[in-house]
Amino acid sequence: MDLQTVTYLVVGASFALYIGIAIWARAGSTSEFYAAGGSVHPITNGMATAADWMSAASFISMAGLIANMGYGGGLFLMGWTGGYVLLAMLLAPYLRKFGKFTVPQFIGDRFYSKTASTVAVVCLLTASLTYIIGQMTGVGVAFSRFLGVSSDTGIYIGQAIVFLYAVFGGMKGITYTQVAQYIVLIAAYLVPAFFISLQLTGNPLPQLGLGSTMAGTDVSLLAKLDLIVKDLGFDQYTTSIPGSTLNMFMYTLSLMIGTAGLPHVIMRFFTVPTVKDARSSAGWALIFIALLYTTAPAVGAMAKLNLHGTVNSAVGLETNAAGKLAVNPATVKANADLYATESSLQYEQRPEWMKRWEKTGLLKFEDKNGDGRIQYYNDKTKDADAKAKAAAAGWKGNELTVNADIMVMANPEIALLPNWVIALVAAGGLAAALSTAAGLLMAISSAVSHDLVKNVFAPSISDKNELLVGKISMAVAIVISGYLGLNPPGFAAGTVALAFGIAASSLFPAIMMGIFSKKMNKEGAIAGMLAGLFVTLFYVFAHKGIFFVKGTEFIDLIGGPNSFFGITPEAFGAVGAMVNFIVAVVVDKVTKEPPEHIQHMVESVRIPRGSKLVDGAH
Repeated sequence: MDLQTVTYLVVGASFALYIGIAIWARAGSTSEFYAAGGSVHPITNGMATAADWMSAASFISMAGLIANMGYGGGLFLMGWTGGYVLLAMLLAPYLRKFGKFTVPQFIGDRFYSKTASTVAVVCLLTASLTYIIGQMTGVGVAFSRFLGVSSDTGIYIGQAIVFLYAVFGGMKGITYTQVAQYIVLIAAYLVPAFFISLQLTGNPLPQLGLGSTMAGTDVSLLAKLDLIVKDLGFDQYTTSIPGSTLNMFMYTLSLMIGTAGLPHVIMRFFTVPTVKDARSSAGWALIFIALLYTTAPAVGAMAKLNLHGTVNSAVGLETNAAGKLAVNPATVKANADLYATESSLQYEQRPEWMKRWEKTGLLKFEDKNGDGRIQYYNDKTKDADAKAKAAAAGWKGNELTVNADIMVMANPEIALLPNWVIALVAAGGLAAALSTAAGLLMAISSAVSHDLVKNVFAPSISDKNELLVGKISMAVAIVISGYLGLNPPGFAAGTVALAFGIAASSLFPAIMMGIFSKKMNKEGAIAGMLAGLFVTLFYVFAHKGIFFVKGTEFIDLIGGPNSFFGITPEAFGAVGAMVNFIVAVVVDKVTKEPPEHIQHMVESVRIPRGSKLVDGAH
C-alpha cells in the first residue's frame, strides 16, 4: 500500500477516535464544561496534562531546534521541563485547594477586584492566542506534507476537527480526547526513534544510542556529527551556544516561569477530586512527559546526521577508520578539495523525500551559482579558511533552506522507514498540535464566558446561557487562531516561546504573589501585570516590525535588535517578570494593605489539611 493511502487511513482513524470520544464525553453542565466535573482519575489527568502541555512545539519543533542549535538547544528542555516541575510542585496544589475553575477567577478573588480579574483575562488571551499560532503552524506543517494539501488548507481542516471535539465536549470531552492523543503522539515519537537509533548505532534505546558508537565503527555518533557540522562551517554540535550565555540563561528562565504561568495547564489541576489527586496527577504527568523529553536530544542529533548524510553521501564523504571525514576516490577525484565538494549533491539526483518536502515550501533550493548542484554549508561562518575555499570553488552562498519544523516529521522518510511509521508520525504531529490547541481554546472560552461575562458583565446569567457564551467564544477563538496561524511571526517553537514570555511577564508573578504574599494588594498586582505585559510586548513587537512611528520601526527607538544586553525577544519574558515583581512591590508599599479576611484566606490556602497553626501556645 502506498504512503499516501496509509497516511490517510492512520490519520483518518485517529480523527474518528477523537470525535467519537468527544461525542461520548460531551459536557452537560458548566462544571463538566470547565473542569470535567472534578472527577478525573489522577493517572488519566496526568496523561491528559502531558498531551495538553506537549504541544506542536515539543513534538515538531523542539528536536528540530536542537538539531539546528546543538548543545544550545538544551535550553528548551531545561526551561519547559523545569517550568513544569515548578508548576506541579509549587503552584498547582495551592491553586487546586483554592477551588476555582480558572486563573483569572483566582486572581480576581485573591486580589478582591474585578479589575484584577479583567486584567488577568487580557493577559491570558494575549498569551493563549500567541501560543495557538504555534499550534496552527504545526498543524499546517503536518497536513501540507502528509495529506498532500497546502499548509493553509491544513489549518482549515485542523480548525474543523478542534471545533468538533472542543466546542461540544468542553473540558470533559477534551480530557478524554487528550488521553487518546497522548497515546498517539508518544507512540509516533518513540517508534521511529527506536528504529533510527537501532539503524545508526545498533542500540534500540535512543537515549543510550545518542552516546553510543556508530554501527560498524569505533566512532561515536556525536563525534561524527561534530566532524560533519564543522566541515560544513558550523560550530561544533556538542558545544555550540547561540548568542550570549546571559541570553541563554534568560531564555531558559523565561520558558520556565512562563510554563508555570500557562493557564491551560493550570486548569487541568481543577479536574481532579482532591488536592492529593492534583499532586499525584502532576507526578504522573511528569513521567509521561519525560518519555518524550529524554528522547528529543537523540532525535535532534540523529535527524541532523541523517540530513547531512543524505547530501554528503552523494559526493563520497565517509568516516574512515581513524574517525576522520575522508573523500571516497571512487566517487570524486582523489585530489579534490574536501570543502569544495562536500555538499554538492546534483539537484536532479536529490532523493524522493526532498522532492516531497519541497512541495510544502518548507524545504527550498536556490541555485545561486547556476551549476545545478546543491551547496549546503554555513555561508555566514567566521572561519576565513572556510570562506576562502567556498569562494575558490565558485560557491555564491548556501543554497538549501531547511525549516526547523520539518526535522522530526521528515526524519523517518530520510531514514527510509516503513510507510506505516511515517504515517504514524503524521498522526502524532497532528495529535500534539490539536491537543494543546484544544486546551488553549478551553482556557480562552472560560476566561471570556466565566471570568468576563458571568463575573463582570452579567452575574445573573443562567448556566445554560453561560455554556452557550463559552461555546461561541471558543468558536470565535478558533477562527482568530486560524487566521493568525496563516500569518505566523516565525517557526512553531519560536512563536510558542513568545507566548511563554508573555505568560512569564504577566500571570506568573501575580500567581506567585497571590499564593505566597498575604500582604500583596490589588493595586500592586494590577500595576505589576500591566507593566510586565507592556514592556514585553513593546520589546517583542519592536523586533517583529509590527509597529511603526512615522515610517520608523520601534526597533530604532530601543537602540537596534537585542539592544537590552543582547537579550532576544523570546527571552525577554524573564525581564518582563522582573519588572512585574518590582512594580507590584513598589505600588504595594505606597497603597493600602489587603483586607484582613483576604490575608487569612491566603494563609489557609497554604496550610496543609489537618495541620495546626504554630503560634507559641501549642
